[in-house]
Amino acid sequence: MKYKLLSFLFAALLLSDASAQVQGVVAMPSKFSVAETIDRAEAAVKAASGFQIFARVDFQAVAATQGGKVRPAQLLIFGRGTVLPALLPQYPTTAIDLPLKIVAWEDEAGKVMLAYNTGEYLAQRHGVMGKDDVLKRITDATAAFAKLAIE
Repeated sequence: MKYKLLSFLFAALLLSDASAQVQGVVAMPSKFSVAETIDRAEAAVKAASGFQIFARVDFQAVAATQGGKVRPAQLLIFGRGTVLPALLPQYPTTAIDLPLKIVAWEDEAGKVMLAYNTGEYLAQRHGVMGKDDVLKRITDATAAFAKLAIE
């Protein structure tokens, strides 16, 4: 059930390259395969102080267990929990977008893309006010890991 839900959420977010233009979602090309892009993101997260990997979902493998076939796509879920005390008491719905995530996928043309949500997206989606420093830390950390993954 967990994998079906994750697959649904992934499909809803990334049906096409139009996702690169979704407000609050930063998408960028990677010169590496999906697996290598996420390997590189995972290595960057593990090297950062206090961050941990919570899960890595290989959507292609999940689809295969159900007899289906999809292009390569993987999601990395990570964090360190430092933003939770600042957000969850006043904005409990932010938990649906936390911990942080990076997703990489291969499009119809074989181009690999990587995407992540910004802290500003969380503010807009959940009505977060007065937490600009926390939201900036979310964006900065995720952007740094994404950059290391694609370079």
